[in-house]
Order: sequence, then C-alpha cells, then structure tokens
Amino acid sequence: MSIAPVLESMTSPVAFDNRYARLPERFFVRMNPTPVASPRLRALNAGLCRELGIDPDALPEQEWAQALAGNTLLPGAEPIAMAYAGHQFGHFVPQLGDGRALLLGEVVDPTGARRDIQLKGSGPTPFSRMGDGRAALGPVLREYLLSEAMHAMGIPTTRALAMVTTGEAVYREEPLPGAVLTRVARSHIRVGTFQYFAARGDHAAVRSLADHVIERHYPEAQGASSPYLALLESAAERQAELVARWMLVGFIHGVMNTDNMAVSGETIDYGPCAFMDTYHPGTVFSSIDQRGRYAFANQPEIAQWNLARLAETLLPLIDDDASRAIDRATQILEAFPARISTHWLAGMRSKLGLQTEEDSDLELVRELLDVMRKQEADFTLTFRHLSDLAAGAEVHTRVRSLFNHAQPFDVWLPCWQARVAREPDGAAERGARMRRANPAYIPRNHRVEQAIVAAVTEADFGPFEHLLGLVTQPFDEHPGEEAFMLPARPEERVHQTFCGT
Repeated sequence: MSIAPVLESMTSPVAFDNRYARLPERFFVRMNPTPVASPRLRALNAGLCRELGIDPDALPEQEWAQALAGNTLLPGAEPIAMAYAGHQFGHFVPQLGDGRALLLGEVVDPTGARRDIQLKGSGPTPFSRMGDGRAALGPVLREYLLSEAMHAMGIPTTRALAMVTTGEAVYREEPLPGAVLTRVARSHIRVGTFQYFAARGDHAAVRSLADHVIERHYPEAQGASSPYLALLESAAERQAELVARWMLVGFIHGVMNTDNMAVSGETIDYGPCAFMDTYHPGTVFSSIDQRGRYAFANQPEIAQWNLARLAETLLPLIDDDASRAIDRATQILEAFPARISTHWLAGMRSKLGLQTEEDSDLELVRELLDVMRKQEADFTLTFRHLSDLAAGAEVHTRVRSLFNHAQPFDVWLPCWQARVAREPDGAAERGARMRRANPAYIPRNHRVEQAIVAAVTEADFGPFEHLLGLVTQPFDEHPGEEAFMLPARPEERVHQTFCGT
C-alpha cells in the first residue's frame, strides 16, 4: 500500500489525539485516502475550525485542499476505515463498514470535548462492496447545508468542516463532479458497530467498544452499579431527545438503519433526508423507502427498534443471567415512548409560547396538528407566523392563508389565545421566545435542489453560499429574503430525495 505524503508544514494546524485507532486492529482497517486529480477548496467552515482549536488561516488554500481531499496527510493523522454492520430496512447485513470514508483522527477542542475528523468520499476501502468509494458533489452539498442548518437550530448533529471538489467525475446514473466532505462528529460509533462484533460472537470486542463509548460519551455510567445498563439508558435518553427535536422542526431522516444511528446521540448520515413543507405524519421523501418504514411519524418507533438492537448486543454485559439481563433492558426500552413524548411535548409548549404546564396542553397541540394535516398547512410557517401573532404583529390573515379552509383554524385559535393569556409573560417577550423556537428559514428541498443544480451544472456555488448563510441563522429576520421562507411552488416541488451512493 502506498503511503500518502505528510503535509510539508513545520507544525500541523490540527492537534490529533487518536484513541479509536488504539483499539484492537479488528475494529478497523488502516489505509490512506486515494489521491484525486485536481482538488479545489470550495468551503472551509472557519467558525467550526475555531471551535475545534484549528486556525483556518494556518495553511494556504491549496494546502488545505490537498489535505482535505486526501492527497496529503496532516501530521498526526492515522486514517482508518471503521468496521460496522447494520440492519438496513429491517434486514441484517453482517458487514458494512466505511466504504467511502476514512477517519483521519480525533481532536480535543478547547472545551475538552473529543471530536472525530473524517473524510467522506476519500476512495475505496475493503468495506466498499465493489463501490468506487467516492462522493458526488450533490450529496456533499446536501449534507453540508442540512447538517449546518440542524446545528444552527440546536439539534445534535455531525458537522461539515470543509468541502473540496476533486476535478474527477464519479459515475452514478451519469457522470457527476466528485467531491470530498470533511465531517466532524462526537464519534462515528454506531449501533451497527456493536452489531458487527456481537454477530461474530466477539464478546471481548463488544466489551472493549462499550468501555470506550462509556469513557468517551457517558462517563457518568462508570460509577453505576451496572455500567452497561447505564450506557443503554443514557443512549436511550439521548436518542429520545434527538428524535423529538427532529420532529419539532419537521425533519425526516429518511434512512434510520442501525448503521445510521450514532450512539453519541447525534444526527448522522444525511442521505435521502428532507424537511416537510405541508404537514402530514406519513410524509416520505426517500426514493428507497417504498413502504414508508422511515416516514415522519414512524421515527420514534424506529428509534426504539434500533435501541432494542443495541440492547441485544449488550445483554451479556448487563447480567450473567440472560433472563435478568433481558428484563432489565426491556424496562428501558418500554420507557422510551414516554421519554420521547416528554421531550416532544416540552418542545411543542415552547413552539406555542407556553412556559407553564397544563393537562390540556397535549390536546391543544394535537388539535392544531390535526387542523394542519387536514388543511395542508405548511409546518414551518404555521409556527413562525404564530410567533409573530403572539408578539402582537398584524399577521392574522397571513396565518389563516396557510390553511386550505381557515374555519377549523379559526376555531382553534381562541383556545390557544386563552391558554397563552394565562402565561406570566407579556406579548413581546412571548413572541421573542417563540421566534427562538420556530425557525423562519430551513433548507427547503427545492432550495437545496436549486443550489445543487447550480453547482453541479454551472460550477456556480453562489446559491449554495447564499442558502447556507440563511439556514445557519434560521431564527433571524433577513429583510429582502422572505422568498426563502416560502414552500415550493407546484412546479418547484421535490417529491423524492436520493441516497448519495
């Protein structure tokens, strides 16, 4: 295997501190990225660089491009392709792994948090399963936009550090420009990582992985009477909060396979994901989800199902008695729906301007969602316009116009107004709080598609940069940009999204 040259800089701009690469060799394959023809840096996330303790100006642009395309290695990087398995649409595949990604290494940011830095689209690996190991520009742009938008909305997610075009074509249905995404995560350990070793009966590896995850993500579990049960419970809590937050902004992951569920509680693998325009719980965009397994409203149930698969791998660690282990894990899994409902209702109260709790709040929320579904109201704009209405703005007509027939909304509205009248704060404060909970700008599917088409067909990254600027300030007012708040016109609608492989 050829060795990629180390970047010829006196000091590395990235202070790597790699722990996953110290785990047993069967956890990964050591290898180097495959060089590309003509790398060009198209985006470098300077803000995220600084969060990681990296000086974005430490290297000239072309040196960043060479390093973040995989043509050269940053000093201290130890690239590895991680092994994992997974249930894909309910069917178990015992070996998946990083087929087009390499973990360069880990950094410890100024707050003490450990983060992975990974190249996605860096060439074939032993896990590629006859794939080319590359990424097309379109899916890289989608992941960059959506992951940074999710972060801006306060949703735990992997981040986009950089995007490099390769000067090479990748071949899907047609030749497409290639790109490499540099992705940052709290870790890339998945439920499928545990499944990989459990399926092989490698209980020592499962224990080593669980200990690594506890140390890295759930140190509070170390002092528990049953650390591995505490690991499962902590992971369940993070997943409940994560999926509730997705649903509060109308996000549909699209492919919640167990290999796409990070045990850290971050959103990972932005493939055929999308945001709803018109509210409907059965919404599906993914071209490969023919039966709606991962539809919007199914996401809590699928998260619970995925956690059950994680629990199965941990049972031998939870208790030597198999029956007791099952009983203890089952208690956590059965509590999951209540966990996610609690997070979701708390978020819905915030979206409707409620600080206090009343027993009737759930019914108030359900009635609104039912009207929105029946009258095909836009999910994002309904809550944003309610925020303006709560602040005293003259937008009653604007809110009503979102519904095919306004009369059911007119019945609901006085109930909400009477409820918020019992809150202790005033209209201006309430409206400001609601605006912080209800984004005005999301990466709407048609706008993402427009940005992708401009970049792919014209090498015009202006629409991407413009949209990125709006969705990374989602709660702010942007005068003159109101068109980007609106759903697609009929001829602009995107009905299907696609996986990037």
